[in-house]
Amino acid sequence: MKRHVLALNGGSSSLKYALFETDAGGERPLARASVAIGGAVSDHAAAVRAAFDDIARAGLPSPDATGHRIVHGGPELLRPVRVDGAVLAALRAAVPFAPLHLPAEIRAIEAARERFPDLVHVACFDTSFHRTMPDVAKRFALPRSLFDEGVRRYGFHGLSYEYVVAHLGGAELGRAVIAHLGSGASLCAVRDGRSVDTTMGLTPTGGVVMATRSGDLDPGLVVYLLEHGYDAASLERLVTREAGLLALSGTTGDMKRLVEERDRDPRAAFAVEAFAWHARKAIGALAASLGGIDTLVFTGGIGERAPIVRLAIARGLEHLGVRVDASANDANAEVVSEDGSPCVVRVVATDEERMVARHTSALLAG
Repeated sequence: MKRHVLALNGGSSSLKYALFETDAGGERPLARASVAIGGAVSDHAAAVRAAFDDIARAGLPSPDATGHRIVHGGPELLRPVRVDGAVLAALRAAVPFAPLHLPAEIRAIEAARERFPDLVHVACFDTSFHRTMPDVAKRFALPRSLFDEGVRRYGFHGLSYEYVVAHLGGAELGRAVIAHLGSGASLCAVRDGRSVDTTMGLTPTGGVVMATRSGDLDPGLVVYLLEHGYDAASLERLVTREAGLLALSGTTGDMKRLVEERDRDPRAAFAVEAFAWHARKAIGALAASLGGIDTLVFTGGIGERAPIVRLAIARGLEHLGVRVDASANDANAEVVSEDGSPCVVRVVATDEERMVARHTSALLAG
């Protein structure tokens, strides 16, 4: 049975959307676009309304359902689910786990339900893919009572990792490290197509250095800051909006600009080097979690389109069998490793919207 599913994917400054025609054979995209947030489009709710208007003006089919990419479902929401009042209440309770993302995502859901109250609305969680991690990877070295309350490693970018696994196949990947590198960045260890470890933790702020997010910090540093004038709100602002590449460069968290400026600005060069350093360390650690590595996959905006950054990360991983072919890498080829390398290095354009549509369609059918 054919259905039309609208996938909504809200970012910090835009809303990406894609309308798919789905059936037993898969998903066929009918339209893809992005709505910039700012000016007349004041927030994610306005962006959702603008997306619906764009689809209507283009004469495209009205959706039978909408699927929403949601960064964090908290401890309760671990699989794609139809949105109702109880689900919205659970999402509001989970806001402390992802204060940078969830409020805007909730507003987007509310706007879609207000516009089309009779449609099925489905929430698809970035944390779902990491359900398969063992407890030794999920649990922090804190009292068990906190783990039982939901204080644990959740992992993120799951829809992106899931797409890479579906696209390449678990058998083809073998023991794989997938690096989703964008303004938000994380890496995941995958064995037989299943997540076994990842860099992000309780929130999407942890792990490697990101555009404006700090990544992992010494817990003692957080205590130090609290003792020297920071409160919860200013600390949250520091580690999510004022840190990362922005803090290291002093100018921008945009990797494209940093790469362009690195030859004339030592601080930009340092920020690029630091990003590669932390990603490289994470790959080594995740390879240890897997007991070796057969495939390294780069995805996300930086992973897909920044050959200089990929090469900087790969240098120093030769002991893991990572050997990048410079010409293939410069061309953003699908395989950028040298022929015969023990570790195959791939570049995959991710498609989170397709995974949202796939989960939404499956839930409708089920």
